[in-house]
Amino acid sequence: MEKRAFVTKELVEKIAQKYPTPFHIYDEKGIRENVKALKEAFSWNKGYREFFAVKATPNPFLISILREYGCGCDCSSLTELMLSSALGMEGGDIMFSSNDTPPEEFALAGRLGATINLDDITHIDFLEKTLGRLPKTLSCRFNPGGCFAMGTRIMDHPGDAKYGFTREQMFEGFRLLKERGVENFGIHAFLASNTVTNGYYPELARQLFELAVELQRETGARIAFVNLSGGIGIPYRPDQEPNDIRAIGEGVRRVYEEILVPAGMGDVALYTELGRFMTGPYGHLVTRVIHQKHIYKEYLGVDACAVNLMRPAMYGAYHHITVLGKENRVCDHKYDVVGSLCENNDKFAIDRMLPQVEIGDYIAIHDTGAHGFSMGYNYNGKLRSAELLLREDGSVELIRRRETPRDYFATFDGFGIYDRLFPEGDGR
Repeated sequence: MEKRAFVTKELVEKIAQKYPTPFHIYDEKGIRENVKALKEAFSWNKGYREFFAVKATPNPFLISILREYGCGCDCSSLTELMLSSALGMEGGDIMFSSNDTPPEEFALAGRLGATINLDDITHIDFLEKTLGRLPKTLSCRFNPGGCFAMGTRIMDHPGDAKYGFTREQMFEGFRLLKERGVENFGIHAFLASNTVTNGYYPELARQLFELAVELQRETGARIAFVNLSGGIGIPYRPDQEPNDIRAIGEGVRRVYEEILVPAGMGDVALYTELGRFMTGPYGHLVTRVIHQKHIYKEYLGVDACAVNLMRPAMYGAYHHITVLGKENRVCDHKYDVVGSLCENNDKFAIDRMLPQVEIGDYIAIHDTGAHGFSMGYNYNGKLRSAELLLREDGSVELIRRRETPRDYFATFDGFGIYDRLFPEGDGR
């Protein structure tokens, strides 16, 4: 699959006059087309709903676009709950899926009426003590342990993950919850990350649907929904074929009709909590080449670094790179593309074949629309970049300003360090 940037050199040069690099930019048209395709793929299920994983891209402008299509929010922290509430989300609009959860987070989820997805059987007592009573609707996260495999291919290792109930705990937990007044139950599981195969969701659905039938039969609990969570990935590499969301939806439908409908459970709603799939391909980190270094290897130094996109440094993750304005030139030069952190893993690419690059060239780092800006941090005193939205009409809107030194020093309450450093202004 050819990977082409959704911005051009000419557009970036124009943007950079007002919003200097580095910046993250998102493609409104791509996001809208994708969410419409997702809704169509699962339209056969009357109760279907997508709860966008806020952690992927916690920007109210983008979440508001998704909300136009009926998406709710999947939250995992206090501030994600607060953001969702500020956008008008309440009650069934919010799924709260957390782990090692502090009481104040459960308390806020309870006040908002969010659907709480419990991560551990001991959280039943903890939640009841925190809220005073259990909600009428609760979900439990299932971890089958071992390896999750499709055919002969191991996709991931749930048994090594810190999340979820064991199979035995699911049955025990449902009985406890039913005894304590819970009326509507949900099942949730996340067994593999960033899968690029149309078979993952149908296989996950099969496991959860079979469990749902057993749980309802043996505990008498009413299964109201099954949450397939996330895990549908995107093709970071150009040699990968993207998932076909319509084929995925059809595969889940066949399993639903095979397992749930004969069991008299044809009213079970399906939920998803997609982040990467929803926005990942529709974001670029745009940065400018500011240095070249010629030692044992050829290095391109850019004005972004791992604080703007940490996945390559943290995971060794591949992100495709386009040198804007040189899309059609031969990639016959080998470079490491690096940032300025005092860490040798601050590299966006290692031994990457690119066209010949000059200082001043702009590059677009692909697929940063999820887990890009949101994983940023301030190591070395680096400041987070701006976020921009490329509107459908071609205009560009600032949807988060870049950080300033004032932001960085703002939490030193009472020390007066900012006033000492910048007595005549805010240093922007």
